[in-house]
Amino acid sequence: MTIDVLAFATSPRRHGNSETLLDWVLAAMEEEGAAVEKIVVAEADIRPCRGCNLCEALNRCVQRDYMDYVHDRIVAADCIILASPIYCMGLAAQAKALVDRAQVFRSRKYVLRLPVVPPERKGKRMGIFLSTAGQNWDYVFDAAIPSVKCFFHVVDIGNKDLRYLMVNGVDEKGAIARHPTAKDDAESLAREVVAHLREVGAA
Repeated sequence: MTIDVLAFATSPRRHGNSETLLDWVLAAMEEEGAAVEKIVVAEADIRPCRGCNLCEALNRCVQRDYMDYVHDRIVAADCIILASPIYCMGLAAQAKALVDRAQVFRSRKYVLRLPVVPPERKGKRMGIFLSTAGQNWDYVFDAAIPSVKCFFHVVDIGNKDLRYLMVNGVDEKGAIARHPTAKDDAESLAREVVAHLREVGAA
């Protein structure tokens, strides 16, 4: 089976540390036979959530922008990857806008009581959070994790099916290339996720 991977590069800075980490993961996944799509959120027409709650009645967002496509791809993908740098101890604004627009799925699940994915696909999808931070503090990623878990939860990817690769102490552009383990860790993670998805998909 071909694994369908949907990846979001959310940094406002192209080809920085978090996107490089993402590209290493995607390249390794392609080597394993996965089909990958990378969306650069900063270059897409993804507007902030309006907080209007109309998705609770419409089962879709009232805004017509690139999220029309993204919402469908999130449902279809076997693996969703969110890559974000840490800015001011949290997700980058572009990542947070994407997370907030997943409100559609929250409304679908908990207000309209409709499925996000067919029952036979539950537990057969995975999510990955990739992140980089300039600071060396061991707690620098802590504030971002609840938003990340919320995003994956509302699209029906539970905690047990999440994987994380977070690299701190990489500040200036290109710093991650000098990190002693980041590339190897990214490639190992990619192979592990593709293998797991193949295993659960065949079950």
